[in-house]
Amino acid sequence: MKRSLLVVDDDTDIRAALAEALVDERTEVHTAESATSALAVLATNRIDVVLTDIRMPGLDGIALLKLLRERAIDVDVVLMTAYDDMATVVAGMREGAVEFLVKPLELHVLRRVLAGVMEDRRLRGKTLTGVDRGLADGISGSLLGHDPKMIAVFKRIGQAAGSRATVLIRGETGTGKELVARAIHSSQADVSAPFVAVNCAALPANLLESELFGHVRGSFTGASGDRQGRFALAGRGTIFLDEIGDTGIDLQAKLLRVLQEREYYPVGAERAARTEARVIAATHQNLERLVASGMFRADLYYRLRVIDIEVPPLRERVSDIALLTQHLVNRASETLRRPAAVVSREAIEMLSAHQWPGNVRELENCLMRAVVLASGDVIRGEHIQLGAAAPDDPGSLLTLDALERAHVEKVLNAYHSHKGNTARALGVSRPRLDRLLRKHGLE
Repeated sequence: MKRSLLVVDDDTDIRAALAEALVDERTEVHTAESATSALAVLATNRIDVVLTDIRMPGLDGIALLKLLRERAIDVDVVLMTAYDDMATVVAGMREGAVEFLVKPLELHVLRRVLAGVMEDRRLRGKTLTGVDRGLADGISGSLLGHDPKMIAVFKRIGQAAGSRATVLIRGETGTGKELVARAIHSSQADVSAPFVAVNCAALPANLLESELFGHVRGSFTGASGDRQGRFALAGRGTIFLDEIGDTGIDLQAKLLRVLQEREYYPVGAERAARTEARVIAATHQNLERLVASGMFRADLYYRLRVIDIEVPPLRERVSDIALLTQHLVNRASETLRRPAAVVSREAIEMLSAHQWPGNVRELENCLMRAVVLASGDVIRGEHIQLGAAAPDDPGSLLTLDALERAHVEKVLNAYHSHKGNTARALGVSRPRLDRLLRKHGLE
C-alpha cells in the first residue's frame, strides 16, 4: 500500500513544489489550500501524514492540528512555518505535532523527517495493532474501518459534506450514527458552526416541541421567560435529530414545515421564526414500515432521505474488529490513566466470533471492562466478558429492571463512578443517568 501525504499551504507555488518533490512510486501526495479543504480531503482519503503551514487565512495550522487530534488521532502532523517563535513551537508540540520545521525548508531535512515519521508509523502499527489501518481511520471518534461497507459510508460522508442537503442515517443502536453525523458536519465548509444533537426518544412530545422550537413566556405552566430552542441555537450549523422514528405525528407535521418552509413557531408564539440549520436525522427503526402503518408521515420521510446513509452493524464488518479493538483499548487506557494494553490474538478471535447485538457501543463497554480486569499490559481471552446466551431455565431469567441495574452498575464501576464517562458509555444524558442511579439506589 502506498504511503499517503497531505500538504496544506495557502501558497499555490509552495504546494505545487512540495507535491512535486515528495511524490514517488511509494508516496501519494494530496494538497489543500486551507484547513477546511484539508478536512474534506481527510474525510474521503486515507492519509498517513499531514504537512501543514501554520499561518493561513481562516483556521490556522494549530487549529487544524487540534481538530485532527480529536477527529483523526492516527494521522501524524508535521508543522511548518516561517515564524520560528518559541510560543508557536511550544503550542504545536503541546497539541501533538510530531515535528516542527522552519521555512525556508531544506528538502533533504524534510525528506529525512518524513522518512522517520513513516518508519515510526510502520513500527507502531506492528507493535500496537498488528493490522493494516483502513480508509478514514480517524474521521471521528470510533468511526473507523477498512471494510467495504464502511468505505461506502465514508464516501457518502464526503458526498454529503459537499452540500447542505438533508441526510437520513440508519443503523442499529450502537453503530455510530451520531459519529457519522458529526463527521458530515466536521467536513463542511464552516466547521466552526454549532453541532446541536437532540435525542427525540428521550423526551415526551410536549417537552420535545419546546426543546426543538423554544417557547415564549407564559406559553405553559413554568414558562417564566422566553427560551430559545435547539433550532435557534444551531444557527447555520447542524441540528442532529436522533431517533426521528420515535416522534409523534403532530410533531412530524411541524418538522415537515421546517424542512419545506425553513420556519417554525416557538411554543405559544404568534410569529414564525426562521432557521438556516442543516438537518441530519437518524433512526434504528424501519421507517418504510412505520409509513405503511401510518405512524410516520410519508412526506416527511421523503424530505428526510435526500441523502441516505446506512451504517452497517458490527457483525457485518468483522474484519474491522481488530482495528476498532485496539483503538478502543487505547482510549479506555487513557481514560483510566493506564498504559495502553496490547490485545492478544486469542482475545481478537473471541471478539470476532461474537454477534455484537449492541454493536460498537457494546464492544467499547466490553473492552473497558477488559482494561479494568487486565492486571498487566496484555488483554487475554480471560479478560473478555461477552454477553451470555439466554439460559434454558426460565426461572433463572432476570427482570428487565434487574438487567438494567446490573448493566448500569457495571459501567459505573468501570468508569470509577465518573458520571460523565458513564453517561457517554451508556448512550444517555446526564439527567437520565441521575434518574437511573436514583431508581436503582446506586447514588
